[in-house]
Amino acid sequence: MVTMNSEQSACRRKPGENNDIGGTADRYRSRDNQIDQCNNQNGQAVDKSPSSPTYHITASCAEDTPNYLVYQKMEDIVEKMSDEVTGVPVKTVKNFMTKTPSVFTGTDLISWMMKAMAIDDQEALHVAHLMASHGYFFPIDDHCLTVKNDNTFYRFQTPYFWPSNCWEPENTDYAVYLCKRTMQNKTRLELADYEAENLAKLQKMFSRKWEFIFMQAEAQSKVDKKRDKLERKVLDSQERAFWDVYRPMPGCVNTTEMDIKKACRTYKPISKLNKHLGMTSTDIPSHSGSFSISSIESLNKEIEMLKSRLDRSNIKVSKVSEALIAYFEQYVEYDPFFIQPEFTNPWISDNPEMWEQEKLAKEISTRRVKRWGFSLQELLQDPIGREQFIRFLDKEFSGENLKFWEAVQELKTLPQKEVQNKVNEIWNEYLGPDASCPINVDCQSYELTKKHLQKPDRWCFDITAAHVYHLMKSDSYSRYLRSEMYKDFLSGSKKKTSVKGIRSIVSFSGRRDTATS
Repeated sequence: MVTMNSEQSACRRKPGENNDIGGTADRYRSRDNQIDQCNNQNGQAVDKSPSSPTYHITASCAEDTPNYLVYQKMEDIVEKMSDEVTGVPVKTVKNFMTKTPSVFTGTDLISWMMKAMAIDDQEALHVAHLMASHGYFFPIDDHCLTVKNDNTFYRFQTPYFWPSNCWEPENTDYAVYLCKRTMQNKTRLELADYEAENLAKLQKMFSRKWEFIFMQAEAQSKVDKKRDKLERKVLDSQERAFWDVYRPMPGCVNTTEMDIKKACRTYKPISKLNKHLGMTSTDIPSHSGSFSISSIESLNKEIEMLKSRLDRSNIKVSKVSEALIAYFEQYVEYDPFFIQPEFTNPWISDNPEMWEQEKLAKEISTRRVKRWGFSLQELLQDPIGREQFIRFLDKEFSGENLKFWEAVQELKTLPQKEVQNKVNEIWNEYLGPDASCPINVDCQSYELTKKHLQKPDRWCFDITAAHVYHLMKSDSYSRYLRSEMYKDFLSGSKKKTSVKGIRSIVSFSGRRDTATS
């Protein structure tokens, strides 16, 4: 059985709850007192601390729950259903040897809802399903909390177990309940297959304190045996329905799971919500008073923050995984764990070919050229690819972009005493009014860089360098991959020639022509 502290239950109980069906809440409290008496007679001390299995349920008042308005609407309907005159007809069904107290049929329930709520049978059945899934009424012989428009018997749940009471039962309570069920030799109280599996798991989980759980279940079972037979039958079914809501059978919807978005909106204090804005609860304007200047400024800050959130990109995990898989598929050819590399590791094989490949190789392998097409970073990391890209940029009269970017990268590696001179050199060569190799940058980047030069450091050109790199990546690099120069290297029809070699050939031929003349 599940109980609550008196202080907590007092804050949740409605004013008219003492007049519930048969005074069930009072009966549960009297059951707790009888359990105490039984334990005292046996010389056992009852632990009534909040951490004990019987008294540990804690929750805030009903008004604090995100679904409070939904619960309130459903409970208003249930209260009208429970009316003795105008509500659903509740009766005690007598069979040959048994009596089934306080039940009503699904047909009577649907008929009442159609008449009282002015809805058709399908909508009435849907609303009844929702209310049954929250445990306001339940079938007396089934763990599945659904409603059928037939002669199946249903019973109202006591308000003590309504979800608006913010129940948060733990596994120890469930273990006591299942253990108590095994002590009662009744066919209707036999454990279902999933309950037997849960009991075995709980027994394994709480093996160290199972003796205490068994003792609590035994005490509750003794109290139940002293009750009237019909009353015990009603209470047992209501307790079973309570656990069918909070520990539903496999395949049933758990309506007690709280929506994380509602929980965040409900339980997060205002000061935490506006912590990033520097706002407190006093800064938020009230509806009755006029807006102050500070309130308007706070609202403007919040508007700017929300606008920035709109620009933030959210990527699905599936998209990230697809991109990661594509990356590994692209580079698997160059992974030495899967594919044997062109040159062996010189530290293992004592073969220096890997270090001397630039001198010995006359042709560039297609495998190496193919990697240039992966990204601009791959192209610039390869010495030969870098030289070829410089030649391509010189043909397009945009070689100063790469030179500027390389100068900025070199600036980051210099000692502090040389930074000032290098900054002035870069500015005068690429960005100054009389620059020898001017580069095209947008006005905003230029002004920010000019502002950073008031206190020059290694990173004062980062904004402009990022703009130039993006320009090369989106424009020059894509054109290079479509050029005949890259296609010739990729097909293997062009041999390696360095920029230095070309310059030496040109200078030698120039000297020979001069000597001849």
